[in-house]
Amino acid sequence: MKIYYNLDDFSRLDYAIVTSGTFDGVHLGHQQILHRLKEIAGKNQGETVVITFWPHPHFILRPDDTNLKLLNTFEEKASLLKEQGIQHLIRIPFTKEFSQLSSEDFITKILVSTIGTKKLVIGYDHRFGKNREGSFDQLKLNGPAYGFDVEEIPRQDVDHVGVSSTKIRQALDKGDLETAQHFLGRSYFMSGRVVKGDKLGRLMGFPTANIEIDTHHKLIPMDAIYAVRVMYGHDYFDGMLYIGNRPTVNGTKRNIEVNIFNFNKDIYGEDLRIDFLKLIRNDMKFQDLEALKKQLQEDKREVLTVLGKI
Repeated sequence: MKIYYNLDDFSRLDYAIVTSGTFDGVHLGHQQILHRLKEIAGKNQGETVVITFWPHPHFILRPDDTNLKLLNTFEEKASLLKEQGIQHLIRIPFTKEFSQLSSEDFITKILVSTIGTKKLVIGYDHRFGKNREGSFDQLKLNGPAYGFDVEEIPRQDVDHVGVSSTKIRQALDKGDLETAQHFLGRSYFMSGRVVKGDKLGRLMGFPTANIEIDTHHKLIPMDAIYAVRVMYGHDYFDGMLYIGNRPTVNGTKRNIEVNIFNFNKDIYGEDLRIDFLKLIRNDMKFQDLEALKKQLQEDKREVLTVLGKI
């Protein structure tokens, strides 16, 4: 998959099959659209193109609202779209100036002149352009004049199980991994860099890699202990993840720490991907570190049971 960070870098295609949107989560509803995109491209010897926007429009249009957390960083989204078999990904910088672009200009300058769109596939109720003035009806009416067809994925196809990024966020905020996995079609994951910690876990026999997440907009599930799979390089390892402020030692900062089983490499500064499998227990305060250590031993046994290792 080719990624374009500037529209000027894109070379107009002979037969572009295009969709656009934020695609946060690349969940099952999004995958319906992407599947149709590839299906049409295959029948017409075309090439698939996804247009997405970064930063998320919400942060530009509603700068005072900091409540929205994203399911994916841009890099995570790109990797998921690549897994879906998309050929071209265009990242358009979303600015206040771009938000004023009319739907007419979006069609003529981007879809037609720059990309060479022959078929546009959109989800139901998709809106675009200044004040979200562009609609399926407008596209359907004017598409022939611009030389492309438009197809809307019906609501029952995209939303047949109530798929939405909002429902996935709500589930993760409650630690409901099963619901999130159901809507995503895979485990929720996050990526981050290993940074130095105070080595408290090592003192208790549970050395941890402290994870720094790339963006403060990324959604971190509720404070708890989780069974996880950790990707380092191209290899996966079993592990136990902690999210919380370490109340037993009166901590005040929210930490993300992973104990990787059967692993002893020095990975400071390295990137990890963590896939959430199951919530083991909520975060809690213990009487002392010895009580916490005993609980961690129980937690690890539970994680190994979940992973089918005991």
